[in-house]
Amino acid sequence: MKTVRTRVAIIGAGPAGLMLAHLLSKADIESVVIDRRSRDEIETTIRAGILEQGTVELLESSGASTRVRTESTRHNGIELRFAGNGHRIDFDALVGRGVFLYPQHEVLKDLIAVRLAGGHDLRFGVTAERIEDAETARPRVITTESDGTQVAIEADFVVGADGSHSVSRAAVTGSHTGGYFREYPFAWFGVLCEAPPSAEELIYSNSPNGFALISQRSETIQRMYFQCDPETDAQAYTEEQLWEELQSRVPGTTLHEGPIFQRDVLRFRSFVSHELLRGRVALIGDAAHTVPPTGAKGMNLAIADVVLLDQALRALLLDDDTRLLDAFSEKALRRIWKAQHFSWWMTSMLHVAPGASEFDRRRQLGELRSVVESESGRRYLAEAYTGWPLESLT
Repeated sequence: MKTVRTRVAIIGAGPAGLMLAHLLSKADIESVVIDRRSRDEIETTIRAGILEQGTVELLESSGASTRVRTESTRHNGIELRFAGNGHRIDFDALVGRGVFLYPQHEVLKDLIAVRLAGGHDLRFGVTAERIEDAETARPRVITTESDGTQVAIEADFVVGADGSHSVSRAAVTGSHTGGYFREYPFAWFGVLCEAPPSAEELIYSNSPNGFALISQRSETIQRMYFQCDPETDAQAYTEEQLWEELQSRVPGTTLHEGPIFQRDVLRFRSFVSHELLRGRVALIGDAAHTVPPTGAKGMNLAIADVVLLDQALRALLLDDDTRLLDAFSEKALRRIWKAQHFSWWMTSMLHVAPGASEFDRRRQLGELRSVVESESGRRYLAEAYTGWPLESLT
């Protein structure tokens, strides 16, 4: 078996893996990043992209993206809509921050481009089979290339950034599913359509028919979702029925309709790995945790992991100092569980649970009114949605 030697082996060329490689390279710490997907698949899979202000500032200041500020759209608030009325949560006035609409695949294009331009080792079409020797000073990733050739990547440290179906997780927790898990009794039916924006900012709508999110992608492409059963067939609706369903969930707002060219059903799950670190292997991003998309925390939480692990690996690999690595899990998990709570709270407050009683419905409306009618309530939502400051291990 051919062996490749590097300082850090990173499994997964998503936002977490690529951003970590980029930050490490600025400290002259070499890494090899692998992903089973092709570059085209990574760059053309359209994903949501609400970036916290801290994420945007890091992408810009580190040189990871020259487009994120100029090509994103800043949103200074969202609208909570319930009982037929809209209530704006003014982020800028409440906490002096905003969020930026910049799709995840555009972030990935930026990160891939800067890595390749720097001549760094980025390998597509390479599948990680397993991690060996995790608790030694020389862990190894056993991989299979697209032609079937097996290659061992030997490193000083291995990072699992390979998503919710992580292969890396077994080396840290002992199993692929080792963690705290919750599955929600509903999903989102998502559509992409050709139409102008229906609103200047995102609308989160609680209605008797269920939740809807009216989001955006660009001036001509819009992304919208409505609550559905997890077993819903994405092809079960006609285009006319989809627009009727979406419009019924946003009373008081007239949606701009257009041709629907993509539809999918997104299941809701929460997961936090039992452990984030074992020996010389760490988990970050969706390999370590997943959240419902309601709170717009997914990619931002991954970037927060990266900031902490970058500091820990610099101390370990440049100064042989293990103290920051020892502190990594506890510090990362504090933010992870805060994000889990916020995502759960937004989800439970806005969605109609199957079998909900009239009491449940009226209590939920009382909760929404408690938020929008209280400056403290609005401030908490704004603070959590726009993101807590990125923290340091030092």
